[in-house]
Amino acid sequence: MVFQYFALLCKFYCNYTQTDFYMITKKKLIESRNSRGISQEYMADRLCMDVSNYNRRESGKTKISADQWKKIAQELDVPLEDIYEADENLIFIFNDNATGNGNIVTNNSFPQNVLDLFQKHISVMEQEIHYLKELIQKVGKT
Repeated sequence: MVFQYFALLCKFYCNYTQTDFYMITKKKLIESRNSRGISQEYMADRLCMDVSNYNRRESGKTKISADQWKKIAQELDVPLEDIYEADENLIFIFNDNATGNGNIVTNNSFPQNVLDLFQKHISVMEQEIHYLKELIQKVGKT
């Protein structure tokens, strides 16, 4: 829920889309397929889908199901663990020159206007919480 709200705010205020934050290309899969000289067309055919659907999976725009991962590994004749990259990767966006590794993505140039927007929103929510607590106390005393 928080991520959806965050993505929505970024879409309207910063011209980011939700996929800017979680789309992770399946690099190991692509490298393995290319090194074997296998085309996306061939893989799409073997998975009973069109090329654009297969491309969306490799590019991280669409999740790859467990059955599809098994079929892909079988077609590439590789162990699943050699090509598998989770669709549920955690992505952290840092604004303090932090670095990441593995499946952690860093973005050291996150727009200040988005951070300011969130700070303003947090402040408004804190005021609302304070008001509601006072209201609850008044109702409880009557």
